[in-house]
Amino acid sequence: MTPHRPTRSTGTPMRPGEHVVVIGFGPVAARFVDDVTDLAAAGTIRLTVIGGETDPAYNRVLVGEHAMGRAELATMGLSDPGALAGAGVEVLLGTEVTRIDRSRRLLHLTDGRTGGSRELGYDRLVLATGARPNLPVLRGINPDPGAYEHLPAGVTALRDLRDARTVRAVVDRRGRVVVLGGGVLGLEAALAASEAGCPVTVVHHAPWVLTRSLDAPAGALLGRALADAGVEVVSGTPAREVLLDEDRSFRGLVLEDGRTVPGELLLLSVGVTARTELAEGAGLRTARGIVVDHELEADVEQRVFAVGDCAEVLCRDPSCRVCPGREGMGPSGLVGPGWRQAEWLAARFRAELDAVAEGGTAVLAPLTTGTAGAVRLKAHQVELACAGTVGGLPWEPRPDGGTVVQWADGAAGTYAKLVLRADRTLEGYIVLGLPRSAAGIGLLHDRGEPVPADPSVLLRPDGPDAGAQQEARLTPESTVCHCAGVTRGRISEAVGMGAATVEEVGCATRASTGCGGCKDAVRRLVEEHAAAV
Repeated sequence: MTPHRPTRSTGTPMRPGEHVVVIGFGPVAARFVDDVTDLAAAGTIRLTVIGGETDPAYNRVLVGEHAMGRAELATMGLSDPGALAGAGVEVLLGTEVTRIDRSRRLLHLTDGRTGGSRELGYDRLVLATGARPNLPVLRGINPDPGAYEHLPAGVTALRDLRDARTVRAVVDRRGRVVVLGGGVLGLEAALAASEAGCPVTVVHHAPWVLTRSLDAPAGALLGRALADAGVEVVSGTPAREVLLDEDRSFRGLVLEDGRTVPGELLLLSVGVTARTELAEGAGLRTARGIVVDHELEADVEQRVFAVGDCAEVLCRDPSCRVCPGREGMGPSGLVGPGWRQAEWLAARFRAELDAVAEGGTAVLAPLTTGTAGAVRLKAHQVELACAGTVGGLPWEPRPDGGTVVQWADGAAGTYAKLVLRADRTLEGYIVLGLPRSAAGIGLLHDRGEPVPADPSVLLRPDGPDAGAQQEARLTPESTVCHCAGVTRGRISEAVGMGAATVEEVGCATRASTGCGGCKDAVRRLVEEHAAAV
């Protein structure tokens, strides 16, 4: 999220003593709560967070890693209910919000364990309800989105800890796994299951996996890399039916061409849809998500806000050049943008409270979506990063004056494609099997900087002298953790102040607490500092 333009709050600013209620307790909600806990501890606001699960906030990005036995729950926690309670924050776990009464500013709650119901008042409401997994229309399962809780045994979308336990039981016995959907989350789960010793098949309806993010050559090379990693890919054929045994447990997936892919576990990875039901019932505007403006406001009274995967930024400003392009897009599925929304909203509330105390008016820069986040396939066997528009061929003229640069090494299984605008900034890119080059290219894309006159220099960090060249390219301003937006300089500062492990750096800077893709880079910085000392 990046600044749009300064704005002056015109509604009723937040005042000391107001009750802020957060619906949802995922990673984005946890970040917001973390940033305003000190206000609750000081008695400046009253803060309540409501979670539908009985577990406190944890890193959902690592649910797949947990299911494969590669991440323990102790390392996934994002919040301590005991510590929050000590700071005056009320945490309601296993509680469902059934209705929002905006006219009376009341929430209707149901306790999932006792079935009891009650009402809870609020002054400001933050919706962080996230997204739910899509269910495919297949014979053998109910495609009603509300039927997710009642899927047959052995069928899951791997969205929460309960799903992770189902998957882990199959992985521990090296059972056969079928993944429906060739998106990044499905492929990461497939690679992890294969590495754990499970026979794995990915079924994808399009000609190649990651269809929306890759071109045909990259798709073919990625398919070969998956096969080399032990993952069979069946592409170009939609699924038709889920086969169940007499106990209604998954036993196979029938394809449109008549083939059957046997398995003990069916992992559904066919996208997500924003959870907007509560907002719709409260009369709030929704599209692919809960519609909010640049101030993350979901209502004209500035009482209800939305952040994370449930929110869709669509301001009504006709001069805005960013928001109209977002229309029609669903949840990004990336934790980084949601975290930045949560941080900004916390800063807004804090600014309003400070302004009231000083007798002024809060002025702050609202948010836009900024550069589209990159898709990163993080696996030990396959390294892939891509972003933006990647269509076109090098020999085809582009009407905007741009060009396409493309490299491929079939023997090594490496591939790179850069789509350049007329000013030589990146409109999009694909980098497969070249992780160091991908980091540098991604940095140019994120910053909107032009590529060198000789783009081939971008591939050299993965050459024989990779280490020295890569270190020479990195500066204190280089982003190491893209999820939390943490730079190399900030990590080095934390290490210098005594952070001696990746976990301690995460506590000090939040680096590596998102997707985990930067853990190796953070670990290297810690080790380099230790060696120097």
